Amino acid sequence: MAVRAEPVYPVPWYRGRFTSWITTVDHKRIGILYLVTCLIFFGAGGILAVLMRTQLAHANEKFLSAEHYNEVMTVHGVTMVFLVIVPILAGFANFLVPLMIGSKDVAFPRLNALSYWLFLFGGIVLYSSFFATGGAAQTGWTLYPPLSEQYAGNGVDLAILSLHILSVSSLIGAINFIVTIHRLRAPGMTWMRVPLFVWSVDVYAWILVIVLPALSAGLTMLLLDRQAGTHFFLPNEGGNAVLFQHVFWFFGHPEVYVMILPVMGIISEIIPVFSRKPIFGYTAIAFSSVAIGFYSLLVWAHHMFTVGLATPLLGFFMISSMIIAVPTGIKILNWLATTWRGNLIFDTPMLFALGFIALFTIGGLSGIFLATFPVDWQAQDSYFVVAHLHYVLFGGSMFGIFGGLYYWWPKMFGRKLDETLGKWHFWLLFIGFNLTFFPQHLLGLAGMPRRIYTYNRGSWETDNLISTIGSYVMAAAILVFVVNVIWTRRRAGVRSGNDPWLGDTLEWYTTSPPPPHNFEKVPYVTSARPLRDLRRRLEERRA
Repeated sequence: MAVRAEPVYPVPWYRGRFTSWITTVDHKRIGILYLVTCLIFFGAGGILAVLMRTQLAHANEKFLSAEHYNEVMTVHGVTMVFLVIVPILAGFANFLVPLMIGSKDVAFPRLNALSYWLFLFGGIVLYSSFFATGGAAQTGWTLYPPLSEQYAGNGVDLAILSLHILSVSSLIGAINFIVTIHRLRAPGMTWMRVPLFVWSVDVYAWILVIVLPALSAGLTMLLLDRQAGTHFFLPNEGGNAVLFQHVFWFFGHPEVYVMILPVMGIISEIIPVFSRKPIFGYTAIAFSSVAIGFYSLLVWAHHMFTVGLATPLLGFFMISSMIIAVPTGIKILNWLATTWRGNLIFDTPMLFALGFIALFTIGGLSGIFLATFPVDWQAQDSYFVVAHLHYVLFGGSMFGIFGGLYYWWPKMFGRKLDETLGKWHFWLLFIGFNLTFFPQHLLGLAGMPRRIYTYNRGSWETDNLISTIGSYVMAAAILVFVVNVIWTRRRAGVRSGNDPWLGDTLEWYTTSPPPPHNFEKVPYVTSARPLRDLRRRLEERRA
């Protein structure tokens, strides 16, 4: 008797191994796309940084021309802010927020996919400016007029277009996060049971919704000045260049906290797990995030202490800048209190978390100096500001991001990154970072202005050479991370199981990697540490 063969149907094109990633609306895949794309842009931005440091290694160096140096410096700054730190945090939020709150997906999956593709398109537009007439923008990442208006060529126009596209991407993503967090939490997850990372993403999203329209307005006026004959920012035509600074920094200073708040949320998840203690001061940390978000909207002009503002305004913005240090200090003290008498486990995520605390504290302290306007008058536009910025945004944000990658990598891919390579990565990056940026404080105090491409022989040369050597050590650290990722992805990584760290939050309740629908069943949430509660109940039943 003949056996009837079952019909074989072709696999739809949109479910292919490659095309399924292009057409996906799964928040986890979109999160991974964000992370991978941002790490590629991070590599590109890092190469640009090494080119700059090579040019500055010696006095009167001719490795880069002035024009090429300015192009590299501008694109490096825009890359690290708009194509790495902000979107990579959106990648973490995309992957983790629905899992942490017990949801099957974000509120608007298709809009979520659109936000990623707009981000990728915006990055391509920015890097295409290297091939534009006149080359990439040479204005610095802030695009200050009148230089940005008088600059010939299309590089500035492409930078403006790129930032417009990236702004729309971030705005769509922020609205999605807000609706998801406010409407899709698991049963029992009240606000005082929401994971601290989710708290930070909620504040991050609200800040973006408030300040992105200001950036878009300023960029639109700048583009009109360049292409339509208006004169919003041209002093010779009755405009006001300082107006652009107000608009830009009303966006730009809250953007600093957009880049740091979710990282603080990451640290708030890592520290208690590797201290084997509950987070100290959960409520204080949660509401300090809200306080930071609020005060970030009131301190923008401390970037403008040298533009001629009235003394009462200088005093207001100085005091506001001091006040915002208070909720930041609350977080740092609570993290340290969590480690006090804890059973500390110094795996790679914990090392990066502790490195974040140390380096971000240094950056915060130098920020207090710069928030004092008589000091800022002396240090403004010097390498002291460059050092401060990088201690906050690289020593702070990127160390926390790497900690998050090592911590959640098993959940994303089912395998741990190699611990030995991870520790080499941390120590090389920690040493290289301090070699690179600590001497820049001294350079700034010695009078070296930022955004110069060469200098004469003198007291600056030794510190610049040390700084350049440090940048090469940092590049070696990133290569170690790349090797770690490739080694792990080629099946050499340790199988992690569903909960390798004994975590406290709901993402560890599902499989690693999670299924498309995230959970078979979501437990009723009874505290901010639902998995600890589940483990305790299981132990009680066994007893």
